Amino acid sequence: MALIFHRGIIANSQFFSRSSGVLFRRLRASRSCTSARGEGTANTLKEELIQVAPKRALEPNTHGFEAIIGIETHVQLFTLTKAFCSCPYVYGSRPNTTICPVCMGHPGTLPVLNSKVVEFAVKLGLALNCGLSMTSKFDRKHYFYPDLPKGYQISQFDIPIATKGFIDVDLPVEFGGGHRRFGITRVHMEEDAGKLLHSETGSYSQVDLNRAGVPLLEIVSEPDMRSGIEAAEYAAEIQRLVRFLGISNGNMQEGSLRCDVNVSVRPIGQSKFGTKVEIKNMNSFSAMNRAIDYEISRQVLLHSQGQSDQIFQETRLWEEGAQKTFTMRKKEGLADYRYFPEPDLPEVVLTKEFVDKLCQGLPELPEAKRRRYEKMGLTMQDVLFLANDNHVAEFFDASLENGADPKLAANWIMGDISAFLKNERLSITEIKLTPFELSELIASIKNGTISGKIGKEILFELLAKGGTVQSLIEEKDLVQIVDPAAIEALVDKVLAANPKQLEQYRAGKTRLQGFFAGQVMKESKGKANPLVLNQILGVKLKGES
Repeated sequence: MALIFHRGIIANSQFFSRSSGVLFRRLRASRSCTSARGEGTANTLKEELIQVAPKRALEPNTHGFEAIIGIETHVQLFTLTKAFCSCPYVYGSRPNTTICPVCMGHPGTLPVLNSKVVEFAVKLGLALNCGLSMTSKFDRKHYFYPDLPKGYQISQFDIPIATKGFIDVDLPVEFGGGHRRFGITRVHMEEDAGKLLHSETGSYSQVDLNRAGVPLLEIVSEPDMRSGIEAAEYAAEIQRLVRFLGISNGNMQEGSLRCDVNVSVRPIGQSKFGTKVEIKNMNSFSAMNRAIDYEISRQVLLHSQGQSDQIFQETRLWEEGAQKTFTMRKKEGLADYRYFPEPDLPEVVLTKEFVDKLCQGLPELPEAKRRRYEKMGLTMQDVLFLANDNHVAEFFDASLENGADPKLAANWIMGDISAFLKNERLSITEIKLTPFELSELIASIKNGTISGKIGKEILFELLAKGGTVQSLIEEKDLVQIVDPAAIEALVDKVLAANPKQLEQYRAGKTRLQGFFAGQVMKESKGKANPLVLNQILGVKLKGES
């Protein structure tokens, strides 16, 4: 806080006070951030290493046209209070219960900036490899809407806090795989509007101002995406990024991450953009993928039918039930928002020391984590799964710190543990199993103390009830039988008890070996070492001593 300077600072407060004056400088994200984000971070990747996935696997049938896609993403910040007042915001609160004269836009009230908004904006700007504006300002964006009580939104216009960055994305293997780099035009701070609650009959609407004044960061991408899957993966990477940074929960269902997608098509080889159509109302990444691909196909069809003049600059809504986009409103031209500097807020002035401190405190980001996992020899499927969720990644890393084999730990997490979480509808932070006990389980199987089958039984016990691997092995007498003499005695007992099947085996029905192995495992309560068992059983079944 002490490293963000402005006039009229409030001592020991989370907020900024009023000021005036103009000064503008830019700071390119320091390359020293590389060490804070881990080896292999996006800053160190060279353009020539960004591979291109097979586009045939990614795009709808475009008949000689290419799609041009850009996304405006609004991220609701995870702050205790709103952007310019001390009201809390809790999703799901009763309408109009977390409001005050400031967020209601009453005359005579003055905004005071929440310093956490600036901190989170700088973190996101650095994570997106942006240049930072050392001095930025707020502006008033004027438009009329029932849920905007002031008649304007406090935003940033000509001097956003961060500009000209990029984000690297790994595409799913099932869509051809490969890497993409998408440009970031700008990141700016602003406040959210309220919310309209429409009646079931549609005859009236009510205004809920709980959300008014909630801090947002808007991320504007370059028009670098060419398909629905690329756009969806870009948005998913933004969600991962804000969650790893701890600045937002990124839940699309709650409106904490909202994406407006701009789509146009043009003949391949043409440099001029086509007519841009905006799509809204997409509450999942899969819906975004389908909405964009539908809109691409719709526009290409109109072009191919000679009706390109029927593509209007408009806002369309995605209807999930119909799997189509529908016109919401036409745009006659660019809106005149009558921007001018916000007179009631001071400039935001950053210092190099403040930026460097935040840079050094950045966690390892998803891109750097994926590259690190790749170097361990994990498959891309493993890498994408583990790095998709920061809590899963933390659990995996903690297992490795306790000596677990990377591939074996990945297999357990992606297999039985993931299935348990899905069935029980839990997150990995809610289970009783600890990373240390997972590493102990893997070691116990690897050194032959228990079999893989018994390992699964122990795992589910640990997941549901907790405890330790060693105590469960001792308590339930689960130590694997590896003594050849003991296993041979069990084999002899089973063969003696099944003379008919033994005769059939020796007559050529060799598939019965599995039957005998199963009987021995049953007799040993699953504790016989499978390798030793099969060696002894093979000899005994042939009648050899």
